[in-house]
Amino acid sequence: MADSATDRLPLRERKKLRTRQALIDAALESFAERGFGATTLDELCEAVEISKRTFFRNFTSKEDVAMAPLQDLWAAFLVELAERPGGGTLLGMGQDALLAVVERMPSDGWAERARRSYRLTDSTPAMTAHNLEFCDRTTRDALRILQERFALDIAADPRPRLALDILVAAFHCALDTWAARPEFADAATLSADLREAFAAIPGALTLTPAGVG
Repeated sequence: MADSATDRLPLRERKKLRTRQALIDAALESFAERGFGATTLDELCEAVEISKRTFFRNFTSKEDVAMAPLQDLWAAFLVELAERPGGGTLLGMGQDALLAVVERMPSDGWAERARRSYRLTDSTPAMTAHNLEFCDRTTRDALRILQERFALDIAADPRPRLALDILVAAFHCALDTWAARPEFADAATLSADLREAFAAIPGALTLTPAGVG
């Protein structure tokens, strides 16, 4: 959610968002310093001075809170995909939707949280498994949105699923590049890396290794 949109929310909703953000920050800091497995749910709740009941109003697990920055991005993508005007190729529409969402992510530290979350995934098997499940669920949600909007036969036609899989693969390539940068990289840099990855898709589909063909 953009900063200006957050400012327009009622006070109670802003407080909920601040609590949620505090949980994410506390979790990412503790996981980085002590390790994911060594950090307990009780310790996270104590750090933010909330109850477990409040924690579970916001997240389902430690994995969920650790991956919240990127999960928020994809949740916004699904909304954008459902509401964005149609036109052009399915892949192109998905690319435009994802770029639009990245450019609207909050400027108050979202980029750094997303980088820390992504780096943590590489060293945490539980988060890797959670991420794979989340990616599969998000892809299926996106397919249902496209099916409802455009009357696609996703059971018989593999092209919508392939288009989404290509989009997700390009995003992961861009995210690898972005997260590996030694200097701070903001959302605008992620957007630029995404554009480069998207531009490489046509060449990837026709790439023939030397000596083959």
